Amino acid sequence: MAISWPFQIAYVLWVETPFMRYALSSLPMIMVAVGTYIAGRYIFRDGFSKAGWSWSKPKHYIAVFSLAIFVWVVPSILELVLGMRSIPKGVMVPDILGNFLLRFVGTLIPAFGEEFGWRGYLLPHLVKQYRLRTALLLHSFIWWAWHLPVLIGMGMTEKLTDNMGTSIGITLAVSLIPSMMHAIAYAYIWTISQSLAVVTVYHAAFDEIRDAIETSIGFGSLVQIWQMLTLTVLGGLLLWKGNWKQLTVKKT
Repeated sequence: MAISWPFQIAYVLWVETPFMRYALSSLPMIMVAVGTYIAGRYIFRDGFSKAGWSWSKPKHYIAVFSLAIFVWVVPSILELVLGMRSIPKGVMVPDILGNFLLRFVGTLIPAFGEEFGWRGYLLPHLVKQYRLRTALLLHSFIWWAWHLPVLIGMGMTEKLTDNMGTSIGITLAVSLIPSMMHAIAYAYIWTISQSLAVVTVYHAAFDEIRDAIETSIGFGSLVQIWQMLTLTVLGGLLLWKGNWKQLTVKKT
């Protein structure tokens, strides 16, 4: 967190152009990989052999893209069908797809940085020290806490109430459980696929489908509620009933 947070804080306070937005949102993610490499190579010296160095199977890529589409595209279409939102003039579907593809490719490396650190390195180490669900929840809380500068920035700018401190508190409270459960979903994708590549693709797809929709047609409360409920329910079910055998095998 120490080498990531300065960039997150800069992102909150100093974004003036699209390039700065991309750079200052990507650098904290890359710094996770840098910190992880320092920890595994020079501090703990335990290496990265079990981080998930495989391409896995095509079905896993199809599954993660489908999940990202379900979370963002489905409720966006519902908003349009229900008349809650309309497509702005001049916005074309090919433009949205092109925007997504450009953003998706540009996000793969930063997304890998996060997944390498949180799922490929941190999670297996926590599983060695704690019971499975304790390790999963601890890893999820740490992932949520890593986003604190951005979350606090959201609370400051969205002004949910007249009191800034209250707005920040509401933002943190509302984001906690959905974010932690989303981290559980990330962990499950990594565990089942045994692949940093698959979970990286999901991370990039999730972020950039969201951003492509937000910057083109926008989305309203239905999309926000849909994604939070979907990820909370999914993460809760996976935590309760998920097949985590491959993760526990990594203890040995």
